[in-house]
Amino acid sequence: MKLLHISAQFSDVYNLSVKNLGSNYLIGVVTMTEENFKYRTSPFLLRNQFIGDGKLKIPIVPKFQEREDDFTDLKLIGFDKSKLEGNSYLDRMVHFFLYDYKFERVWKNPDLDLEKLKRYRAVLTPDFSMYTEMAPVLQIYNTFRNRWCGAYYASEGIRVIPTVSWGNEDSFDFCFEGIEKGSTVAVSTYMVSEHENHKDQKDFFLKGYSEMLRRIEPERIICYNEPFPEMQGNLVFVDYDLSSWRYMNDNPHVPSKYVKYINNVKPCPVDYKVIRKTGYILPEQFIDKGMGSANGGEWKPSKEDDERFLGEPGEVKISRAATKNGGYLRETKIGDDGKAIVDRHWTDHDRPWAHSDPHDHSIDWSGGYPNLSSPINYPDGIIPEFKNFKEIKAMSNIDNKNSSEVNRFKTISEFKWCVNHGGEVEFVYNEKFFGIAHDPDAIAIYEANKQETEKLYKDADEALEFMIDGVRLRDIITEVEVTDRTI
Repeated sequence: MKLLHISAQFSDVYNLSVKNLGSNYLIGVVTMTEENFKYRTSPFLLRNQFIGDGKLKIPIVPKFQEREDDFTDLKLIGFDKSKLEGNSYLDRMVHFFLYDYKFERVWKNPDLDLEKLKRYRAVLTPDFSMYTEMAPVLQIYNTFRNRWCGAYYASEGIRVIPTVSWGNEDSFDFCFEGIEKGSTVAVSTYMVSEHENHKDQKDFFLKGYSEMLRRIEPERIICYNEPFPEMQGNLVFVDYDLSSWRYMNDNPHVPSKYVKYINNVKPCPVDYKVIRKTGYILPEQFIDKGMGSANGGEWKPSKEDDERFLGEPGEVKISRAATKNGGYLRETKIGDDGKAIVDRHWTDHDRPWAHSDPHDHSIDWSGGYPNLSSPINYPDGIIPEFKNFKEIKAMSNIDNKNSSEVNRFKTISEFKWCVNHGGEVEFVYNEKFFGIAHDPDAIAIYEANKQETEKLYKDADEALEFMIDGVRLRDIITEVEVTDRTI
């Protein structure tokens, strides 16, 4: 590396040392290279270009200067879909309601996407995560990053609207800083609204929202996803679906012509130039993030059958799974916190070589939802009793007529969530019965009562490559008749 020429102007920056070499002296040995000097004084290291108010000096995002029709039929486009070339969707505002890894680059290399972002109507500041479980210092850091990027974009001539997120009440001391009173701001209600099998987090959201109104007094609030009825203020509702990739074509109210192929509704024509990736791709409505619980909120039963996992402390619930071959009995023991701790299945799931009848699954709730263990088998026939319960409570049987539709996997993501969290599945394809079960270190797929057909996989994504009559499970799992699934 190149050593800088020593001169007086660097005397207060560079460390000089004097070494006694007997009768000779080596004077002024430079201990910093030019590269090191540039690094430690880089504005992208110090991030001190925009000095804000308050103790934390969080940068201030200049107030948005509204133009006519800025908020008429407003739609957004995700940062990950924005482009440097082409003229489509430039009338949209760019949002960052995405997982952080999709836009970390805007912090690490702020100049990289400047020219691309300048093409769009406006840019919402990057919505770095503010999960309630996150360490407070990271919440402060992510608030700083949000505002710094906004201030930097504004300094480069981009029209900027600050995105606002918050954690618990302790975050109110800093999460609204860097935004001028009377500014236009943006929020998203998706992750705190009811979705998949999660309850809404409305109380949490409205507490922070009310504090935002009090502190910022925003002129206008862009709300990405449907607002809660209790939300006050001058709201601009941005339809979540109409801003998604599904409607990115010439008519924003008509789904893209590619959706039916991407979503496996129809097979791709032979000469059609659509590349369909087969990896683990979440639907866009499930990749929004921002604030609230990192677990997505409190778990709720997504189907009647799952209600057995919640109850009165100490009770045992008895239910019956309605499968094609007559079904089987289940006993679910509820723990002291009202959540199931053990699920017992009186069946071997047509896998007698690996399941005892009955077998148990212990249930872990540390992730906020029921996660079933690998089966606990009793091959010697000594079956422990469910003791210390208040009462046995019978649940309604699941109607055979409805079970297949209720159990059906609507998406590949739903299947993978079920199987990766201990779910056991039985389904029918081409008049053959198949099962999916768990070993301690593998997921097993097999044709019922045929051990020679069993294949073991490390996870659900790999299990989707299981072949049935020359067809991958991945290509049929949303179409097969699911006769039983435990979660």
